[in-house]
Amino acid sequence: MAQAILTISSKNYSSWSMRGWLLARFSGLSFTEQAVPPDDPDARAEILLLSPSILVPRLTHDGVSVWDTMALGEYLNEVMPDAGLLPTERVARAHCRAICGEMHSGFVALRSALPMNLKAHFPNFSVWSRAQADIDRITAVWRECLGAYGGPFLFGKLGMADAMYAPVVTRFKTYDVKLDKACSAYAERIMALPDMKEWIAAAKLEPEDIGELEVEF
Repeated sequence: MAQAILTISSKNYSSWSMRGWLLARFSGLSFTEQAVPPDDPDARAEILLLSPSILVPRLTHDGVSVWDTMALGEYLNEVMPDAGLLPTERVARAHCRAICGEMHSGFVALRSALPMNLKAHFPNFSVWSRAQADIDRITAVWRECLGAYGGPFLFGKLGMADAMYAPVVTRFKTYDVKLDKACSAYAERIMALPDMKEWIAAAKLEPEDIGELEVEF
């Protein structure tokens, strides 16, 4: 069987690439990375939220090409079931899909006001009200899941939901978002994951900067 290939773009800026990569890592699937340069027009449009690029993340595996992060997560759950990306219990699995879908299609104000930028840090960043509403909803989701399933991750064990929300954790770090005790502890657990450390270290070595995302606004 041919080696699986995961196509991604910038590790510093692309939250969707991070999600796809973490899903593949959490699943245990062996894969190689194929990077689309950030100056590729389609990849750049995806990073700047101007177009839903289908270039990244994209998994090519066993004769199948899968794009869109939700589809990628569902596919990996099927081909690597022992990893448990989705909960085995029906109600918890439905809940997991719901909050993953909410991240996939929502929180537009947060994405616009706090773009992912792992090399940057903006202490005392002023968060505008619509983005704060998204932050409040995300932290409510975290508290609900941690309370319902007992932690240490959103559905007990590390899985799809954690991959979907991991880029938000980095945004909270970049823009100095203050969190309550439970959410702060969860964020620290995500940042401490070896896969997160590996991704962030690689992101900080990227030479390319996208000027539109390097300004504090």
